Amino acid sequence: MLLWWSVFLLGVAFGAAARLGRFCLLRGLRQQLWLDAEVAAGQTPALQGFALALAVALLASQGLSALGLVDLKQAAVARSGFSMPAVLTGGVLFGIGMVLARACGARSLVLLAGGNLRSLVTVIFLALGAQLAMTGVLTPLRQWLQALAPLPLPHATLPGYLPAGEAASVFGAALLTLTPALLLLAYALLRPALRQSPLQLASALVIGLLVAAGWWITAHVDVDPFEPARLTSLSFVGPIAETLLYLQLSVGREPGIGLALTAGVLAGAFFAALASRTARWEGFDSTGRLAASAGGGLLMGFGGVLAAGCSIGQGLTGLSTLSLASFPAIAGILLGALGALALQRQQ
Repeated sequence: MLLWWSVFLLGVAFGAAARLGRFCLLRGLRQQLWLDAEVAAGQTPALQGFALALAVALLASQGLSALGLVDLKQAAVARSGFSMPAVLTGGVLFGIGMVLARACGARSLVLLAGGNLRSLVTVIFLALGAQLAMTGVLTPLRQWLQALAPLPLPHATLPGYLPAGEAASVFGAALLTLTPALLLLAYALLRPALRQSPLQLASALVIGLLVAAGWWITAHVDVDPFEPARLTSLSFVGPIAETLLYLQLSVGREPGIGLALTAGVLAGAFFAALASRTARWEGFDSTGRLAASAGGGLLMGFGGVLAAGCSIGQGLTGLSTLSLASFPAIAGILLGALGALALQRQQ
């Protein structure tokens, strides 16, 4: 149970940081396309915050790997064999669903904890979509897509392709980590918006560190040598689906770490909402908005299973491992989200 409570506390920290810092990739994309009312006031740091979190997650995770504290090649998100069409399609569907629902899975949990009932619909339908894809009536469609143009690779992550030899390997690993991290830091910090928003800056720093903390926790806490836990960190499609299933079928089932993460995020975001006095009941103003939240949740659930992650699970956690499968996944998420936002802008 020590692992369960450790992951729960990880979720609490994420929920509180994400709520106080309004951490959200979609919000950043909306700001960049001038679809967010905050742009008029010059408050546009959300995408910079996401970039900072990714830079910190990358540096911290690869640092743990360099010290031999975690083996990121064994991470659940790192896949040496995957279907490029399936991962891209899943990412696009997730991105479109994120725009329809106006929040990703993680952000929906954070908003739900503050009383947003629109997010409750999104979360339930996201879990339903994931379950339909994993073990339900959409399983044959998922399996067909995943069988298209399979791409077997000798290594699951970019560092796996570094040349043999200690000096060359160390130099190559440093280059692979520092180059993107410095570019992300430059984007995040050279423009003043994020530096002028200390709460959002602190939120991004904390969330980046929490990604690395997740790797360490699942690698070292309460490890069973006969049945070790999979190396995982922050990701939300699977955990949300696992939580809904547990709520329905808890008898005879052990609560997994997916439930711990989901419950932790809800708890952390709830107390942060109370502390910041932002908790309030919110509902739907039209049946169209209800349909969009439900449809967006379904698309994110199905797409997240195909892409093996969400905007956090692949966009932060996956990329922190330099997993090859994470690059087409996040590319698909960005493509789907930007395309849907562009259509919204024309309406």
